[in-house]
Amino acid sequence: MTSRSSQNLAHIPRRPSLPERAISRRLSALSIRPDGGPTGSTEHELTEEIAEIKRYEDFTTIDWVQDAAQEQSRRRARRKQNAGVFELRGSLGWRRRLEDTYDAGQAWIVVTLVGAAIGLNAGFLNIITEWLSDIKLGYCTTAFYLNENFCCWGDEKGCPEWHPWSSFWPLNYFLYLLFSTFFALTSASLVKAFAPYAAGSGISEIKCIIAGFVMKGFLGFWTLLIKSICLPLAIASGLSVGKEGPSVHYAVCTGNVISRFFGKYKRNASKTREVLTACAAAGVAVAFGSPIGGVLFSLEEMSSYFPLKTMWRSYFCALVATAVLAAMNPFWTGQLVMFEVRYDRSWHFFETIFFILIGIFGGLYGAFVMKWNLRAQAFRKKYLTKYAILEATLLAAATAILCFPNMFLRIDMTESMEILFLECEGGRDYGGLCEAKNRWRMALSLAFATIMRTFLVVISYGCKVPAGIFVPSMAIGASFGRMVGILVQALHEAFPQARFFAACQPDVPCITPGTYAFLGAAAALSGIMHITVSVVVIMFELTGALTYILPTMIVVGVTKAVSDRFGKGGIADRMIWFNGFPFLDNKEEHTFGVPVSQVMTSDVTSLPSSGSTLKAIEQLLAQSKYQGFPVVEDRTSKILLGYIGRTELRYAIDRTRKEGFVSSHAKCFFTQPPSTGLQTPSIAAPPVTFDAIEDASGQQSVDLSRFIDPTPLSVHPRLQLETVMELFKKMGPRVIVVEYRGRLAGLVTVKDCLKYQFKVEAQETSTHDPTIDIRQEKLWGLMNRGADWVADKVLSVSGGRIKLGAGRGSGSVESGLDDPRDQLSPILTSSRHDILEGTEDVEPGVELQARR
Repeated sequence: MTSRSSQNLAHIPRRPSLPERAISRRLSALSIRPDGGPTGSTEHELTEEIAEIKRYEDFTTIDWVQDAAQEQSRRRARRKQNAGVFELRGSLGWRRRLEDTYDAGQAWIVVTLVGAAIGLNAGFLNIITEWLSDIKLGYCTTAFYLNENFCCWGDEKGCPEWHPWSSFWPLNYFLYLLFSTFFALTSASLVKAFAPYAAGSGISEIKCIIAGFVMKGFLGFWTLLIKSICLPLAIASGLSVGKEGPSVHYAVCTGNVISRFFGKYKRNASKTREVLTACAAAGVAVAFGSPIGGVLFSLEEMSSYFPLKTMWRSYFCALVATAVLAAMNPFWTGQLVMFEVRYDRSWHFFETIFFILIGIFGGLYGAFVMKWNLRAQAFRKKYLTKYAILEATLLAAATAILCFPNMFLRIDMTESMEILFLECEGGRDYGGLCEAKNRWRMALSLAFATIMRTFLVVISYGCKVPAGIFVPSMAIGASFGRMVGILVQALHEAFPQARFFAACQPDVPCITPGTYAFLGAAAALSGIMHITVSVVVIMFELTGALTYILPTMIVVGVTKAVSDRFGKGGIADRMIWFNGFPFLDNKEEHTFGVPVSQVMTSDVTSLPSSGSTLKAIEQLLAQSKYQGFPVVEDRTSKILLGYIGRTELRYAIDRTRKEGFVSSHAKCFFTQPPSTGLQTPSIAAPPVTFDAIEDASGQQSVDLSRFIDPTPLSVHPRLQLETVMELFKKMGPRVIVVEYRGRLAGLVTVKDCLKYQFKVEAQETSTHDPTIDIRQEKLWGLMNRGADWVADKVLSVSGGRIKLGAGRGSGSVESGLDDPRDQLSPILTSSRHDILEGTEDVEPGVELQARR
């Protein structure tokens, strides 16, 4: 998404969409006062139509200040409409009372419907995911649609009804590889063909959307449908990706789709933000079986604006979703998630040393994965964008080849966590995990699983399938924690009389390795997401053990301390930076010590209050990409009178054209003109062409004063930049006007603040390493040579009948829709980079117009 493409787009004619044509048909229906202004009954309609136009603008930012003002205007109009109605004694009074009651209760109706839909979707996806994951290893002879747990219900060690595909081990290996590859191929193909926005986790984009960034299609019905279909396929393929992040995405999609059927949420962005925040909480709640943890996650990670009513609605939505999921009981165990566990033992103070070790691992794991995954993402965006389906398929095949020999990597990650969390006494002994004679073999196997899964997460997270990172990180932490627990248990059994273990009671198991796995999962999740309180609550709700709250807090606290040494923000915040989204994190604190005058844009295109012709303004809109213009008294004095947005200006001109015959040389007034009647110009010579006739006739003045904002948010040039950034975070304006003694001095946007922030950070840290690009080029060349070698071998073996890579150079092997996120770039300080901040238009073919 470059500024050059944005400028060229203004000259490309575009067929209006259905909503736009419907708006155009209604323009002529508005009544006008004799002075050219709208009547009281149409002022509200003007606001509604402009708001509807803005809803269909892609890659723009919502001005929360204007949105709040429009909501106040709607409330005033409704109060005027309802004036005197309640004094009536007829049916009209009761009907209006019912309408008001319904309008007031829409919020609870919406969150109830959304919560129920999220719970149903989560239950079905859990069932389908478990069956697809087990079908790679075998099938149930009594009922093919049952997974292994349901087929062998009540038998912990398997049953004869569950039959492997073959008794020949290499054939099972091949079928496992075949199923994994097919699932990944299907998932990537559906995403590429129907909904590119369904790829990835979606948490970073949702954070920006809740903050006010508009991404058409990202929360649409097609994204919801394809995400729900492809998520079980991606998980079952064995890729090192999870479903918890995508659970938040499909939950928010559900809320967006359902809320559009209610007028209050269709026209009001702030109301929609409340529903989306509540849906994010419900998505985490059904993913972890943790309604309170979901609300805290939404508060801590997702939302930059979280008033009390939003918290109540988030809680209620999460409650409904988890209640529906519990009623479905997808695992027939009463558990909301497979790895839910209960501990009935306490812990000892000497174990704090090992808890701190696990916390250090969580912080180092998060820093390592974020650093190298961003490099993998950069390589993917630069070289593999055209080969998204092939990449996901080969990743699944390589993962299957590497993971099948290991007992902890072969099975689904949620099932692996369930096994690692369990206590040995009274629990299921998977593959001799609890036997003392297998202790060292299990420790080595878990160490290998930790290293291999970390590598696979680095290269897999970000491929073009629905992919989260919560569960893979938790699985990595669980395998490391279980390994530490086994080693501590072996140490205790080797030196049972040591003073270090004096707190252990005789004839009672002293060390519970399952709790170490549980704490390792919490550490890894906190390390990759940089969240604390919500992790503690989620893990508490998973175990139901008050005893282990303090160890969890110790582990998460150590993880947080270590993570902060390597940078602020988790993987979602890093992806926001990587994609160049305009997002100011309210958790960050800055001390720049510079006034806003050093950051603002001084060369501002402004509009004089009078004197500009209609043709000149239309040319300005066609040739510029700015999303608004300050209105000044004249360009010499620059006395600020107001601000007009691009959408309002375009709407006003189109409306004026449709209402009557207007000359292209008509004067436009942004303040009340001295006379608004039609003026007959003096003609020096008779017109001789149609163009001259048009220029010499028609309305000669256009009043645009009612479309400007006479009180834009403005600051003094000497105001500190930190205060301006707080204004953006707390109030959410699209632009802030900088004025000095009533005169326009400049404009500042979120983009300007971010550029300066990263410029300062780049000066304080090391610059970009040029050898990274050289290494990426070498790696890409090596991959090309390997692909050519494979193609030549296949061609020679098949006798020329099978030819691979025929369209590899041109990219014709891939078809479908492009992901607009692939055109975005990380936020850099160079002038070649553009941060999306609402001044960009999406290119034709990229925007998913047919899939809103």
